[in-house]
Amino acid sequence: MADKIKRSVKIFLALAIIVAGVLGLAYGIQAKYQIIKTEASLEKNSDIAPADSVAIDFSLPLLQSGYADGIRIVPATAVSVRWENNRKLIITAQKNWQPGTNYQIFLPQSTTVFLAKMGGSKLEFSTVKYPQVTSVSPGDGATDALVDAESPIVVDFNKSTQGFFIKYVLNPENLMIYQNNLQKTEFKLLPKDPVVDGQPYDLKIFAKPANADDSSYTQIGESRFKTFSIADVVWEKDFSLRLAQARKYTRPKITAGKYIDINLAQQILTTFEDVKLLDSFIVSCCKPGYETAPGNYKIENKSPRA
Repeated sequence: MADKIKRSVKIFLALAIIVAGVLGLAYGIQAKYQIIKTEASLEKNSDIAPADSVAIDFSLPLLQSGYADGIRIVPATAVSVRWENNRKLIITAQKNWQPGTNYQIFLPQSTTVFLAKMGGSKLEFSTVKYPQVTSVSPGDGATDALVDAESPIVVDFNKSTQGFFIKYVLNPENLMIYQNNLQKTEFKLLPKDPVVDGQPYDLKIFAKPANADDSSYTQIGESRFKTFSIADVVWEKDFSLRLAQARKYTRPKITAGKYIDINLAQQILTTFEDVKLLDSFIVSCCKPGYETAPGNYKIENKSPRA
């Protein structure tokens, strides 16, 4: 009987030692990983495009359950979140990140797959800024602006406008047609209808992320100018210089087809086709008793050898 009791005691002690060893090993492993610092870092933290995703890398794999629900974005932004694996989290703004903004991501406490605790943390990133208008011609405040096919409105930016839509609004209202260089840093604008001489104009420039709706347009530039009035020209006495002035300052009154302008006071005829200047000539049209009547006329018939 005594031998049986001794054997039972030995077995119990052996089992106790094994259990204690396993528990000690488990505690040691957990303690080891508890002192390992789990870090989170952004793959990119500046010049984030409005439609870009933000990727967060973790130094140890995390338990995913419920973790994304505890993430907070400042300024408040609706986002979608997905895991690529247990160590990378992808955050995407549902309606674009706001350009030129500094964001903060507050991460909640969590647990690694090794049961080590991860404290909360804060990450920061900034988004790409709107393109900046560096110059507008005619310049702001100009009082003698020339705006035509030969002298369009020119807008320059500090960087490419790729990824943004740019909108130009001219007041008094006039539809704008434009072309840009390959880099999308320079735009040449031409009002669809000829501008009015001596008229003040206000040009406003707006931008929005390319995939945003029209309510996202933000004003990024403005220029006010007054167009040149041909009535203010001091005409040269020299005929060649006067012709050069006529080519520079005369404006067609129609936007399509052929147009002939006759300046009775300066005795100059200037021709246009589809708004484009063709040439200017000295003419004689005011013989006493046969003066040409001012007005707008339409050519009814022509003779090749009048």
